Amino acid sequence: MLRITGYFSILLTLLLSASPFKAQVYEPVSWKYDVKYTGDTDAELIFTATIEAGWHVYALTLQSDEGPIPTSFRFNKSAQYGCTGEVKQGKFKTEYDPNFAMNLNYFDKKAVFTQAIKRKANADFKVEGELTFMVCNDMMCLPPEDLPFAINVKGAVGAAQVAETPLIEALVDMGMSGGGVLTPVSWQFSVLDETDSTAVLVAEAAIDSGWYVYSLTVDPETGAMPISFTFEAGIGYALNGSVEESKPKVKFDQVFGAELAYFEGNAIFMQKVRKTSTTATSVKGFLTFTSCNNFTCLAPEDIDFEFPLKPGAETGASAAPVKARSNWIIFIISFLSGFAALLTPCVFPMIPLTVSFFTKQSKTKAAGVRNAALYGLSIIGIYVALGVGVTAAFGASVLSEMSTDPWFNLFFFALLVVFAISFLGAFEITLPSSWINKADAKADKGGLIGIFFMALVLALVSFSCTGPIVGTLIVEAASKGGWAPAVGMLGFSLAIALPFTLFAAFPGWLNSLPQSGGWLISVKVTLGFLELALAFKFLSNADLVLQLHFLEREVFIAIWIVVFTMLTFYLLGKLKLSQDSDLPYISVTRLMLALLTGTFVVYMLPGMWGAPLKLISAFPPPMHYSESPFGVGFVGGAGEVAAPSSDGQHIGPQNIYAFHDYDKGMAYAKSVGKPVMIDFTGHACVNCRKMEQHVWSDPEIKRKLSDDVVLISLYVDEKVPLPEAEQIEVELTGGRKKKLRNVGHKWAAFQEQRYGVNAQPYYVLLDHNENMLNEPANYQDYGDVELFNDWLRRGLEKFGK
Repeated sequence: MLRITGYFSILLTLLLSASPFKAQVYEPVSWKYDVKYTGDTDAELIFTATIEAGWHVYALTLQSDEGPIPTSFRFNKSAQYGCTGEVKQGKFKTEYDPNFAMNLNYFDKKAVFTQAIKRKANADFKVEGELTFMVCNDMMCLPPEDLPFAINVKGAVGAAQVAETPLIEALVDMGMSGGGVLTPVSWQFSVLDETDSTAVLVAEAAIDSGWYVYSLTVDPETGAMPISFTFEAGIGYALNGSVEESKPKVKFDQVFGAELAYFEGNAIFMQKVRKTSTTATSVKGFLTFTSCNNFTCLAPEDIDFEFPLKPGAETGASAAPVKARSNWIIFIISFLSGFAALLTPCVFPMIPLTVSFFTKQSKTKAAGVRNAALYGLSIIGIYVALGVGVTAAFGASVLSEMSTDPWFNLFFFALLVVFAISFLGAFEITLPSSWINKADAKADKGGLIGIFFMALVLALVSFSCTGPIVGTLIVEAASKGGWAPAVGMLGFSLAIALPFTLFAAFPGWLNSLPQSGGWLISVKVTLGFLELALAFKFLSNADLVLQLHFLEREVFIAIWIVVFTMLTFYLLGKLKLSQDSDLPYISVTRLMLALLTGTFVVYMLPGMWGAPLKLISAFPPPMHYSESPFGVGFVGGAGEVAAPSSDGQHIGPQNIYAFHDYDKGMAYAKSVGKPVMIDFTGHACVNCRKMEQHVWSDPEIKRKLSDDVVLISLYVDEKVPLPEAEQIEVELTGGRKKKLRNVGHKWAAFQEQRYGVNAQPYYVLLDHNENMLNEPANYQDYGDVELFNDWLRRGLEKFGK
């Protein structure tokens, strides 16, 4: 579908474009104007639109006026020229849009329009006018834009000049006569792939037919001049590597008598830059090149350029990649969980039974493979529909907001505990038998419908084993928000469906499958222990948000040590449950798993005495949320943490003192003459914990955060109610309104209003006038010790100056 939002999209974006709170100004289309001379008095004006990926510009004509705005051109009347015919356009695409109930003609990536003119004046002149266009992507349409243009055109060749001999005309064409200034190369400059911290500068050359420009790699000793770029020393950016170019051609050059790399038609050059400060506004410089044809070269020419940069952070720029990465992680975890579900007593025995059914009922091997493949696709469809249903029922944004809600986390804790107890053998979670009987009756009909209901029967019958795993995945994916539940179910069902299809295609593989037995029960119990351990992560989230200090770091680690110790004993056969069969000896697989879980227990033990436990840093509460923030048995002495310097300070991550109130922290920073680092964080923010454990633990970074800056940690999920006088309604990005009921609401609104971002962690370095010292930092772009340390260093140097 070309446009998924129709009239509503156009209306909405028009309203947003007028809002003083809009978070980003989109400029997805850039225009370039050229002139092609086709005769003594004829010429062709060329309008080229370069369109960013995902955006569309509409053609000159559309099926109806009841929809998007077509592209149009208006030329000012002039005695110096006259238009010949109508504007022509390049090849466009056509796609039916049900929202507008019409076929829409559009361009993507590039659009070319031409207008033939008759030159009436001998002197050079300008063609002026205005073009109107509208640009849309799959989510929105920008308001129609009227773009004035002024194109320099050479005067028509006079009668005396037309009478020139062919030799003189050739010399003019080669730049060897005073017949006019030749400009066979035109340049266009743009900025692509711009993020909070990086950008790609692009210089594109359009080269007239018969002319060429030499590559960056040409050796000047050959006599040919390679193109070169000179960047002015600027504030707020640094070059990342050297200029890169598109692939040149190579030929023997008759002018210089050597084999040289060159460009004809067009050439693209790119330079990556890294933003080092929020003061970066543009990158300036000039390029030097010479253009040649097969007979001569023009004099070297310098072209000044300026690439505009967007200072500071873009709205939501750091959130989308993180969510995409999280969805990949959800998919992989779900895929592995699907394989674990295969090894449960409810699913594993179904593999040979189902495959045998398809191979016996199908007349040919190909039919058996086809039916089994349809069976696998039906399984995938059933589980993905479940994930989509969860997202549709709650809404993608609501799921994301619920992930920090304490009652949401408490509910999930209770749910996972029930699932774990079920896996350990206390009871089985089953669906109503009437559901299974009805689905089984439908499966007997055969054909595509029968195959689908066979898949549904499998899902219903195996629910006692797959239900807890599916429930756990839905819980974890829902806490990520967005479409993670659907992605999770895709990964899970793909792992379930693959064996049925593959074993149907290669029935001989069934002989290699192990026999069903007590080992399937062991898999189920092991999964129960793992679910029980994971459940306490959700209880910890609720405890952190409510600040109850019921499940502090030591208690959480102690619970995990006990759970994994019991799992180790179970794998070694020292702990037996009612559903287990006799175990005369343990297999090598169980022994290796016991060694793994036993090692994990030993690894966690030092965490009771303050060890950081970086391997599991995202799960336990942070170090400062502890009965002994400095470690059990801390009595002072060497390495002792000093007492707080102000009443408003609290022990924060890595035992670094931090303010939780912006005004108090800023006032203290002014009194001690230090810059401020704002840490927008959350109690239930996993990436915040990773940043604190893996990056802030570096000795140099920890020293800078402790000694060189005043840390202000603002928790956006802090549930402490605000005083009634401060519970006001505020307006956020896009005109959204929100009532501030608690401290978390206050800091979340502050972050979005001040910096246009709502993702955490998010770090800002400020001077005493609340000006940013450099670009903001996040987990995505600065989740590395070296990068974050360099970010701190640059901000501190700017403050020192």
